[in-house]
Amino acid sequence: NPYIIATLLFSLGLGTTITFASSHWLLAWMGLEINTLAIIPLMARNHHPRAVEATTKYFLTQATAAAVLLFASISNAWVTGQWDISYMTHPLPNTLIILALSLKIGLAPLHTWMPEVLQGLDLTTGLILSTWQKLAPFYLFLQIAPMNYTLLIVLGLFSTLVGGWGGLNQTQLRKILAYSSIAHLGWMILVLQFSPRLTLLALLTYFVMTFSLFMVFKFNNSTTLNSLTTSWAKAPALTAMLPLILLSLGGLPPLTGFLPKWMILLELTKQSLALIATLAALSALLSLFFYLRVSYAMALTISPNNTTGTLPWRLNSHLPSTPLALAASLTTCLLPIAPATMALLPL
Repeated sequence: NPYIIATLLFSLGLGTTITFASSHWLLAWMGLEINTLAIIPLMARNHHPRAVEATTKYFLTQATAAAVLLFASISNAWVTGQWDISYMTHPLPNTLIILALSLKIGLAPLHTWMPEVLQGLDLTTGLILSTWQKLAPFYLFLQIAPMNYTLLIVLGLFSTLVGGWGGLNQTQLRKILAYSSIAHLGWMILVLQFSPRLTLLALLTYFVMTFSLFMVFKFNNSTTLNSLTTSWAKAPALTAMLPLILLSLGGLPPLTGFLPKWMILLELTKQSLALIATLAALSALLSLFFYLRVSYAMALTISPNNTTGTLPWRLNSHLPSTPLALAASLTTCLLPIAPATMALLPL
């Protein structure tokens, strides 16, 4: 029913807006809960056993994270007498809230739900889960001014490594996207305490690149590497564009994805964290390897030119191509305007 879908999407937006507008922990928690409850029917609408399983896993992990968040905020109010989000002076509630938000967005080592949940969803709901659902927790990350810098660096570095290693052996595109998400979140968390505007830049560029990739897979109706191999017969221009999108996600110049990684490595080096920057850059090579695998499967593998190989791909897609064209352009061409982009971001 379109009215129900519209109501659920409105609730998604409302939950995120409530969290954005709140300075009180209870209101922020309420916004996160509205977000979770709104996306659960969208995840389970296919009535497939995998979708129901993914929805159950998602609900349990988000409920656990919300309970820890509520407990930490009550503990903070008990110790300090304040419910204000920015007033987190005690290390125990601060650490608990960092861990709860890490579980909510899927940072390693609290990431194990993310690939399994994304694998059970359709591509549209997976796109919402990978992009919109990250906004509210990241807003809270930016607000709380974490005291435990070592914890954030460990979480960020571990996420970049796990995101790279985990995606190496995958043939399911949704699991590859999940591990890509974990790796990118690690880059954002690494620089969070030093430059919040760089975290915001990395988050926005990640959203644009992930939207492009999800739209390409949805346009081709592909969920596995094997199903990508005949996409050249359906959309040759899209097949030529996908390697650029994937290499942008991997962070190669002169594409857009190079910008946040370049700035983050520069900032980490300025903070005398050259070893952390080196490990993060090496972990990006792992991610780059599985992006190249997907590129090879789609752009360089040509199936036999017979009826069996080409017939399923002669059906035209009815999806609008304008959002994909715009997102793909932004994914590949934003690097030259990097100074203007940095100037527009809030301090």
